[in-house]
Amino acid sequence: MENQKPWLRHYPEQIPHLITLEERPLFDYLKQAANEHPSKTAIHFLGKELSYTELYMQSLKFANYLQSLGIQKGDRVSIMLPNCPQAVIAYFGVLLSGGIVVQTNPLYMERELEFQLNDSGSTYIVTLDLLYPRVSKMKALTKIQHIIVTGIKDYLPFPKNLLYPFVQKRQNQVVVKVEHHDDTHLFKKIMLNALPEVDEPKINPGEDVALLQYTGGTTGFPKGVMLTHNNIAANTQMCAAWMYNCKKGEESILGIIPFFHVYGMTTVLNLTVMQAYKMILLPKFDPTETLKTIHKLKPTLFPGAPTIYISLLNQPDIKEYDLSSIDSCISGSAALPVEVQEQFEAITGGKLVEGYGLSEASPVTHANFFWEKRKPGSVGVPWPNTEAFILSMETGRKAEPNELGEILVRGPQVMKGYWNRKEETEATLKNGWLFTGDIGYMDEDGYFYIVDRKKDTIIASGYNVYPREIEEVLYEHEKVQEVVVAGIPDPYRGETVKAYIVLKEGVSATSEEFNEYARQHLAAYKVPRYYEFRKELPKTAVGKILRRALIEEEKEKLKDAK
Repeated sequence: MENQKPWLRHYPEQIPHLITLEERPLFDYLKQAANEHPSKTAIHFLGKELSYTELYMQSLKFANYLQSLGIQKGDRVSIMLPNCPQAVIAYFGVLLSGGIVVQTNPLYMERELEFQLNDSGSTYIVTLDLLYPRVSKMKALTKIQHIIVTGIKDYLPFPKNLLYPFVQKRQNQVVVKVEHHDDTHLFKKIMLNALPEVDEPKINPGEDVALLQYTGGTTGFPKGVMLTHNNIAANTQMCAAWMYNCKKGEESILGIIPFFHVYGMTTVLNLTVMQAYKMILLPKFDPTETLKTIHKLKPTLFPGAPTIYISLLNQPDIKEYDLSSIDSCISGSAALPVEVQEQFEAITGGKLVEGYGLSEASPVTHANFFWEKRKPGSVGVPWPNTEAFILSMETGRKAEPNELGEILVRGPQVMKGYWNRKEETEATLKNGWLFTGDIGYMDEDGYFYIVDRKKDTIIASGYNVYPREIEEVLYEHEKVQEVVVAGIPDPYRGETVKAYIVLKEGVSATSEEFNEYARQHLAAYKVPRYYEFRKELPKTAVGKILRRALIEEEKEKLKDAK
């Protein structure tokens, strides 16, 4: 066993090699937390608190209302919200009603939103009043039948709830007023009028999909990853086992990583409820607000992405805040620089370790140990119940230690498949093994290292960005003849987006012109940061544009600049 899984000899006795996984629907964990810790705070949001009893009752009300609208088991419900109490209530409410959650990024522009809603077949969407003008257009373009609207102020304490519209105006945000009628429903009214009673659906946890989590792939188009109740529960139980020093019912998690990112959904939303922790939610990342929140509310757990930790460390007044409550942080979404890890641990006194995962695995498969042997630069070792190996690029067989190849993983957290994409599912899942598309190696001790990606996916500030999607938008610009988008190294974002453009003959253009155009059609994190105009692009003999050659050029420029 150890020869095949050399990492197991490094496991401390507190972490089991195999966890006995429970076959339960996800909403069962909320019911359990409400029964065992009824008055404990489940959510803290900008001064407003909800107990586990309140969270469960409001989730039941939301489920009751969906059932009164006619939701059927398996119907898809998009949740297009930042981190706020309504996002948690809607998540469990949808599951309690028998629906499937479709996490939807609030930054999506109309084009992106239309694609995801049509691909998922969502018939309901929960969104913010600020986003209603954009979302309401989807009724004519998709299968959306009902829009449920809430506002940040709905869950703010007095007097913040009264002052919030004035704050919006001061920040030049449009204050949108939405009326409750046949196909548009106000979240606040639902909570006032619905009953906390539900016809609980019969769930097969191993087969029934709880979540469609959209991700990208070799085609560049986002795909719906089908995660079952068991997939998500298994990964959350692994996370709890890994953090064995954390006490059930006693920890508090700082929830900055958005729930529409699978990492935030598992390590904040589901872990909190499963372990009866408190989640301290912030609707967006602001370095100063984050430091103030840690100083005041003393969270003990802080999952994040490298850009978050880097941003906090670069605040000139960071030493004025007491960050000593932070005990454990898992960094995901992108490579964690060793110096960032060391600086953050020095200033908080807590542990910051790097992990690895992907949406197709709910998402975590590997992590470094918090309190035992760690290897800087490594993503650690496989979690309990998880198998992994390197498929050699040379031989197509299991690689030797330190030999490069594709990382394959297998475990109960691995997805059921891609939504309505049989061929791509068969290409990615073989005999239960998930072909990750990531290139790396395993050392003699069983620690894994990521070197590159087979996919062209760009990971900028922890967000997955798919070049082909951006290229299609830019190709629609009347001045573009050819375009290729690549991820180039960036010291802060990990990678950033650059577009290389060949203009049509006889026209001229500026970066500013393309930047304005891209912002009309793409979420802000997908908009290229740089534009380079060229007479031609490097290509293969058959005319395929060599994206990798451009990336190598950028790396050489960086070397020369040093």
